[in-house]
Amino acid sequence: MPESPVSVLYSLTLGVKVDEERNRFLPKGESVQVQTQPKRAQVPVEQTWDLSDLFDTREAWIAELNQIEADLSTVTRHRGKLGESAAALLTCLNDQEALYARYSRVATYAELQSAADGSDPRNQEDAARAAALGAKLESACAFIKSEILSLPDGTVERFMAEEPKLAELRLHLERMLEEKPHMLLPETEEALAALGEIHEAPYMIYLRTKSADMRFPNFTTPDGKEHPLSFASYEEHLETVPQVEIRRAAYKAFSRGLANYKHTLAATFATEVRKNVVMAKLRGYRSATEMLLQPQQVPVEAYENLLNIIQSELAPHMRRYAYLRRRVLGLDKLLYCDIEAPLDPDYNPPTTYAEAKELILDALSVMGPEYIQIIRRALTERWVDTADNEGKSTGAFCSWPYGSHSYILMTWTDNMRSAFTLIHELGHAGHFELAQVRQRLFNTEPSTFFVEAPSTMNELLLAQHLLKQTTDVRMRRWVLMQTLATYHHNFVRHLLEAELQRRIYARAETGEPITADTLCAEKSDILRRFWGDAVEIDEDAGLTWMRQPHYYMGLYPYTYSAGLTCSTAMAQAIQAEGQPAVDRWLAVLKAGGTKRPLELMQMAGVDLTRPDPIRSAVAYVGSLVSALEETYQ
Repeated sequence: MPESPVSVLYSLTLGVKVDEERNRFLPKGESVQVQTQPKRAQVPVEQTWDLSDLFDTREAWIAELNQIEADLSTVTRHRGKLGESAAALLTCLNDQEALYARYSRVATYAELQSAADGSDPRNQEDAARAAALGAKLESACAFIKSEILSLPDGTVERFMAEEPKLAELRLHLERMLEEKPHMLLPETEEALAALGEIHEAPYMIYLRTKSADMRFPNFTTPDGKEHPLSFASYEEHLETVPQVEIRRAAYKAFSRGLANYKHTLAATFATEVRKNVVMAKLRGYRSATEMLLQPQQVPVEAYENLLNIIQSELAPHMRRYAYLRRRVLGLDKLLYCDIEAPLDPDYNPPTTYAEAKELILDALSVMGPEYIQIIRRALTERWVDTADNEGKSTGAFCSWPYGSHSYILMTWTDNMRSAFTLIHELGHAGHFELAQVRQRLFNTEPSTFFVEAPSTMNELLLAQHLLKQTTDVRMRRWVLMQTLATYHHNFVRHLLEAELQRRIYARAETGEPITADTLCAEKSDILRRFWGDAVEIDEDAGLTWMRQPHYYMGLYPYTYSAGLTCSTAMAQAIQAEGQPAVDRWLAVLKAGGTKRPLELMQMAGVDLTRPDPIRSAVAYVGSLVSALEETYQ
């Protein structure tokens, strides 16, 4: 999709939202207990992030929000003047960038408040106000791209040659120029920009439905007791309880609850897809896929390679893993809801948040003093929200407002899996901090094709560190399982989401209606093709498309596999080479978004224009399965 101010602001403001699985295990034989979550105001302040680093008070936030709206004229005053000189173009872009930086902090503040407690009507209202301002900013700035693209061929290149400060924005400007064949008339672009909030409506509807409206029936455990169920309690707890009867009962009830909303969310999904298909046709792209890949700066071939190679070559390894799971769990058949059941439920390495801090710093020490100082600040200066309260967003994410520090949301559970989630998000924070002190806002963030590499790299470094520290079979087994969980999350779960997107967009391009039945049938077929006879895919498994917001973020799901492919190669290089590989990696992180994603990976020594790194990463997953099998012999 052609990159608009709001899409730029969305990525720079909200960073990367990653739904991480977090395992909470129960000892064998224990009944399920779903604890009542406290209200946000009741959680200890040290478990919450410090938003005063953005704004001291809500009143200060409101004042800045209103001031930004008043200051839109600092950009609109340049209308009609961008072709006058290199200096005129640079001044406009500088003013636009300054306004974007301010908005990124305003929008982040609202979004973080909403993520911390989405049930609070005031937080919902503030998030809506920030989104509305974003739409006004998008509309106000729409002329910039239109005017730049209407300049005679070669003008921008000449301006960059004349003005070194303008040349700093070379990639930013080149990406605009690449959209020139797809731009509409200026008045049409402005009208579309004014509808920015409407274009984001499917995503907002999905989030509101999930966080505020969804209700689930109680479920009954073998002891005859009824237990409440919610989206959060299932995904954060019940999906991974070791007792098969409890796990399957919760899954059935959860699926019944999802089914009640499938037609509404299918219409929401279909609206998102149809919007992109229509926009692609209006702009003259060959397909919505081509349009959605353009802002990622990724050729269709790289996208197809990841989808095709990983699905076909990883499936045998994951089926072998599923057969191992069935044997160890003592099940006659492995259902879809059993895929993430703990293999060794009596062993779940505990760790406090304080202990995890030291472990993470040790594991990342190879990255050098500057990187470690960033991580230490994040862990000690309340960049991380670890509380478990009503209305808090599930999963984990890192937001990076330009001109401030990163913010991480997660729910801490006093076990080692939480340490893996935390170090993942710290990978995003470390990346952004290294980049933003060296790059201006427009040059800070790389394509989403690369953005998951720094986070998954940190997970792999933690796994390597833990495996070096222990000879205990159970601990080694646990680490291997957590590492496989990372690959399952990125190479299976998200990649199969991407396969669903590929199929649904193909249907929509031919004008086929997208319904709940279509989505469920396609999702079920994808799962059956991947897992084969190793996993029984029941009807409820087809509803899993309802569980992720990624379908409303363009072609985001497949990018997890790109990032993990890169980080797998780099983690192995660091093991083999030491400091030279670390130096290459740090140089890439510091480069931010000054290069295209394939070029960034090539700087690190990973060439994703070829299938070799993908096949190597898939083979590494196979070696992890083999190592895990050995622990059970």
